[in-house]
Amino acid sequence: MSSSRKVVELFYDVVSPYSWLAFEVLCRYRNVWNIDLKFKPAYLGGVMHESGNRPPGMVPNKFHYMTTDLKRLSDYFGVHVSPPSNVFEAMFEKGTLNAMRFVTAVAEKEKGGDMLVERVSRELWKRIWSTDQDITQPASLTEAGLKAGLSANEVEAILTLSKSQPIKDKLKSVTQEALEHKCFGFPFIVCYVNGKPEVFFGSDRFELMAHCIGEKWVGPQPANPRAKM
Repeated sequence: MSSSRKVVELFYDVVSPYSWLAFEVLCRYRNVWNIDLKFKPAYLGGVMHESGNRPPGMVPNKFHYMTTDLKRLSDYFGVHVSPPSNVFEAMFEKGTLNAMRFVTAVAEKEKGGDMLVERVSRELWKRIWSTDQDITQPASLTEAGLKAGLSANEVEAILTLSKSQPIKDKLKSVTQEALEHKCFGFPFIVCYVNGKPEVFFGSDRFELMAHCIGEKWVGPQPANPRAKM
């Protein structure tokens, strides 16, 4: 195994439950594999539109499969995924544009680190995909920020920043960056191996990813080897 740490980028949107699973796995492996994990909050709606893809929720048979699949994956990954009572409303009517601008603003404030981005993203995923709560209104974003460890003043500043044109442009640029890698959905993971980007879609490609970057996959819960595939 090379001594140099391999850069692994995770493009994600909290509207995607599969992105949450990939997010948690990569967070668990960031100190197991020889990788430098980079979070890339982006906007799934923009990716779907520009790539011409259709989300599973818009295809009845895929939607039916997804609801069953998430129940199994919740146990397998050790992540409490429980779909909101009205999935269509949460995913397609309300969406996550404000939430992803909020995460982008957190990333902009947290130069040189990603601890708060990780915590805020997780809190937003929990709200929509675990406790069936809103993630579009300022009060909801405030609560998520406070639970993630931000102060009330910091949350207020980030909410203001999230409405600014530079943050809107930043979210667009990261989304475009994913599209330049031929992205068509999330989670979308880019691993740089010998300077060359290798891309992986979904939360079920970690075994192949490990092979490509010269690491060992021991299942979604490396602290619990019995949970491996």
